[in-house]
Amino acid sequence: MVKNSPMNEGATPVPPPEAAPQSSPPAAGAPPARAPRSASVARAAFALAAVAALAALFWPRDTGPRTAPSGGFLVDAGGRPVPLARELKAATLVHFWATWCAPCVTEIPSLLAYARETTGERFGLVMIAVEDEPAAARRFLGEVPFPLLFDPGWDVAHRFGTRQLPETHLIVAGKVVESFIGATDWGDPEVRAKVAARVAAN
Repeated sequence: MVKNSPMNEGATPVPPPEAAPQSSPPAAGAPPARAPRSASVARAAFALAAVAALAALFWPRDTGPRTAPSGGFLVDAGGRPVPLARELKAATLVHFWATWCAPCVTEIPSLLAYARETTGERFGLVMIAVEDEPAAARRFLGEVPFPLLFDPGWDVAHRFGTRQLPETHLIVAGKVVESFIGATDWGDPEVRAKVAARVAAN
């Protein structure tokens, strides 16, 4: 006969641990579990937004001939309103830039050199500083024989479709016949030939 040890006297028996319930495997041919619908919609919306943003940056813009935008709010260094049309010649390069724009600062010397060689009675250059300080722009350019105007709120730039700087638009006989998006090397013979061809064709 077995005697209870002092440790076993009055102790509550501990039941054996129960096995954790197991989920039954999915039936054969059952479709896999789907993510909540709201999560799928959110992912799709994010993907569409990303595609749209990339398209805006990299999709080629229409640079074909179009009527030059009219109106808009431009001022001179003294804050007086100046209509862009007053500064246009038979053919004019309209250049949007700013002193706070690094690519603009790099491009300006070649643009000014090209303009000094080519501008005259029928071909001109208009410099439009966007959201810039007049004193800073004048100090950077120095004395130039070209009109310097200011677009403090991107008003005229946006009318041309300009969203980033620098951009240059060639206007001939009231039409935008070519647009140069981004910094351009105006000493490049191909660029000069393109401008000359556009002017001659119009």
